[in-house]
Amino acid sequence: MTRQVFLYDPPERFVAGTVGLPGRRTFFLQASAGGRVTSVALEKTQVAALAERMDELLDEVVRRSGGNAPVPAVAPSENSDTAPLDAPVEEEFRVGTMALAWDGDEERMIVEAQALVELDAESEDDLAAAEEQLLQDEENGPPMLRVRLSGAQARAFAKRALDVVNAGRPPCPLCSLPLDPEGHVCPRQNGYRRGA
Repeated sequence: MTRQVFLYDPPERFVAGTVGLPGRRTFFLQASAGGRVTSVALEKTQVAALAERMDELLDEVVRRSGGNAPVPAVAPSENSDTAPLDAPVEEEFRVGTMALAWDGDEERMIVEAQALVELDAESEDDLAAAEEQLLQDEENGPPMLRVRLSGAQARAFAKRALDVVNAGRPPCPLCSLPLDPEGHVCPRQNGYRRGA
């Protein structure tokens, strides 16, 4: 079967967002352009890791260029996007593997999110080799979302993504576990229910 690649070069919009209530949220990456919308589901930790790595890569691009790269130090306010995900949110696939790269010739951030695939592997080395082969197989691999962003778009994406991750349930001041609206059983209080 031929690999399905959802390509946005460039997207009109590329954001991280959620559906559901805190504690039961589903996280999505959503790209749109020209009336097309692609939404892929992923874990909260994946969103956080993507945003953090994107900021680190952008900082490295600025450092290596001596400050001459077209990458702002912080997300420009004109690129701020606080709107909800475009509805209806229809999941194309669940993300398994992600990759980031900077295209120096085009001065663009490349984000790739590939569908989760179950791999049979006998060892960690076999698993790593199988994952690498899937990433390199342009013709027969699993579905992939590929987005090419300017430096300003990438900074804005990373800022919003971190804001979305941090907008969940507040932490308990004693144990740092998330507080549900109805409270939680706090291990630091010997299991007594603590209210929000």
